Amino acid sequence: MSELKTNKISTNDQNNVAIDNALNLKSYTTAQRDALPSPQAGDTVYNSTTGTIDYYNGTAWYSSSENTFSFTLDYLVIAGGAGGATGNGGGGGAGGYRNSYNSEASGGGSSSETILTLIKNTSYTVTVGGGGAAHTKGSDSVLATVTSNGGGSYIGGSHTTSNGSGAGGNGQAGPSTGGSGTTGQGTSGGNGHGSDGGGGGGGGSATAGGNYGGTANNTGGNGGAGTASSITSSSVTRAGGGGGGGRFNSGVDGPGGAGGSGGGGAGAAGSNLGTATAGSVNTGSGGGGGGGQSGVGNGTGGAGGSGIVIVRYPTARTITIGAGLTSSSTTSGSDTIVTFTAGTGTVSFA
Repeated sequence: MSELKTNKISTNDQNNVAIDNALNLKSYTTAQRDALPSPQAGDTVYNSTTGTIDYYNGTAWYSSSENTFSFTLDYLVIAGGAGGATGNGGGGGAGGYRNSYNSEASGGGSSSETILTLIKNTSYTVTVGGGGAAHTKGSDSVLATVTSNGGGSYIGGSHTTSNGSGAGGNGQAGPSTGGSGTTGQGTSGGNGHGSDGGGGGGGGSATAGGNYGGTANNTGGNGGAGTASSITSSSVTRAGGGGGGGRFNSGVDGPGGAGGSGGGGAGAAGSNLGTATAGSVNTGSGGGGGGGQSGVGNGTGGAGGSGIVIVRYPTARTITIGAGLTSSSTTSGSDTIVTFTAGTGTVSFA
C-alpha cells in the first residue's frame, strides 16, 4: 500500500487542499530509470542525467523538454534576381542571399546566420520569389521569419530600393552609379561609364560588387560573382549578378559584360538589339543589360532568375507541405533536405 508523508498540509479559503512546498519528483539517472521494474504508463520521474522530466507511455520512456515542442533547422533563402536594364544598361542585381548552414557565408560576404527555431505542428509561410522581367526588380523569398529581398534593377533613371543586391548603373547618361544592396544579403552594383561610351555596370551579387562599365571598346561591366553553399551536400554557386550591356558607337561595337558565376545573365553587345541573357532559374541571379546603338535603338535587358528556398533538418521530423508550393525532397545521412522551387504556401513539422 502507498504511504503519503508530509510535514504540513493546509487548506485555503475554498477548502481545497494546498501543499506549501514545491513538488519534488523522484530523481534517477538514465541508467537507473531504464532499470526500473515494470514501469506503468503515466509514470513520471526527473532524469538527472539529461535534466529533463521523463514519462513512460506504456512502451518507452520519453523526455518532456523544450525540444518536445520545438526544433531547429538550417536554411538557404534566395530571392528572385532582377531583370537587366534596357539600352547599354546595367545588369540586374542578384536576389538577397541568406544562409545558416555549416558556418557558410551569407550575402555580401557576411557571416552565417543563426539556425531557425520552429514550433512543431505550427504553420509557416514559404514563398519562392520570382525573377523580374527586363528593368524590373525581383520578388522576395520568405521562410517563416526569414525574408530575402528581391534583386535591384535600374528603372526610369533611378535604382529600386530594399534590394538583395543592387543593379549596375546605366551607360547612357553618366557616369551613373550602381544601386545599393542590403547588408547581410548582397552588394552594390558597379557604376556605368556614361555617355562617353561605357557600358552599364554589372549587377551586384552575393559576394562581390558588379564591375565598372569599361571605356575600352564601349564594353559592359561584368556581373559580380555568386556564393557557394553545400546545404544540399553538393557545393552549388548561386546568385550571380547580371553583366552590363555594351554600346555601339563610332563604328566600335562594345561587348556586353559577362554574367557573374552562379547563373548571372550576360549583357548584350552594343549592336545586338535583341534581348540579353536571362539569369538562371532557381539561382536568384540577375539578368544581363541590353545593348545600345546610337541612332538605331536599344536592346532589351534579360529577365532575372527565380529564387529558391532550401531547408535541412533531422529526418526524425516529418514535414507537411501545403498546396501552392513546388518542392522535392532527399536525404543525406541523418538529415532531410527539402528544396522549394516555385510558389507560395505553408509548411508544418511534426
